[in-house]
Amino acid sequence: MRVRIEDVAAAAGVSMKTVSRVLNQEPGVRESTRAKVMETVAALNYRPDPSARSLAGNRSYLVALLYDNPSPNYLMEVVNGVVEACENHHYGMVMQPVGFQAGDLAETVETLVETSRLDGLILTPPLTDSGALLDRLDELGVPFTCISPRQPQGRIGVTLDEHEAVCELMAHLVDLGHQRIGHIRGHPDHGASEWRLAGYRSALRRAGLRYDPALVVDGEFSFDSGLAAGRRLLDLARRPTAIFAANDDMAAGVVRAAAERGLRVPQDVSVCGFDNTPISQQIFPRLTTVQRSTRDMGQVATVQLLCAIRDPRAGRMVKMPYALQLRQSTGPAPQDGA
Repeated sequence: MRVRIEDVAAAAGVSMKTVSRVLNQEPGVRESTRAKVMETVAALNYRPDPSARSLAGNRSYLVALLYDNPSPNYLMEVVNGVVEACENHHYGMVMQPVGFQAGDLAETVETLVETSRLDGLILTPPLTDSGALLDRLDELGVPFTCISPRQPQGRIGVTLDEHEAVCELMAHLVDLGHQRIGHIRGHPDHGASEWRLAGYRSALRRAGLRYDPALVVDGEFSFDSGLAAGRRLLDLARRPTAIFAANDDMAAGVVRAAAERGLRVPQDVSVCGFDNTPISQQIFPRLTTVQRSTRDMGQVATVQLLCAIRDPRAGRMVKMPYALQLRQSTGPAPQDGA
């Protein structure tokens, strides 16, 4: 027989209301009582009935992750974090692709919220930067959380100092003797593309190196765009001795482009990326990159959303840490300068 909330309450020696408050992560419950209820929930293998919770709390206990991102590695890491947070808080999650450039983006999302009775939304880049969408959600009073928004002020979610992270990565290349460093930008709709380009340019200035626009080419955060951009850079009469791609997918494309031309990584050209997604360690040589836990960003952003759903005054913008992962794809600049 299915274990009911009444069974949990009886076994824990508390009221059903207390069990409900514990499961919904509501404040005002003593920690000893909370621990006892959760122990009982685990012992009885109790699973809340979603329909009963919805009726009792006037909530659907369902949130949606909205995305328009060409990098499957990035997206799946975010999804893993969102799912973890939802499971821990007894929430359901759905995924919905939406077009950032679509003229009816705000209307599409509004219809989704109404038809699915969503309690809130998790927005990934570049959706986090759609003024029309954010304004509409504010008007509707729909709770939402942002991952890496251009304008984090007054929002909840997660952010990262991507500018300084890139400066540190570039300093690593300069320390290795590289002076001709190429850069592959990300998709122009993403704030991350601006931040990482700005970090690239700042690092050049700090090192006393001239910015050369011929060494900066556009990408779209996908492997194929990195492959095409890598071919362009490596086919220059004076090719760069190092290439910083704005994410790992594009950096992996550069490694492929180098192999096509018989160039060795890192002996002939160093390559580095950003994000530390699984592909950074699945290719050879393994990528030097900036480690930010995309999974953790999805998890933290979702927790902030669930806090705001319970209490509109709760939730905040969390600044996440980063670290360089120095691996085999970067090495000393070639002595002949390529």
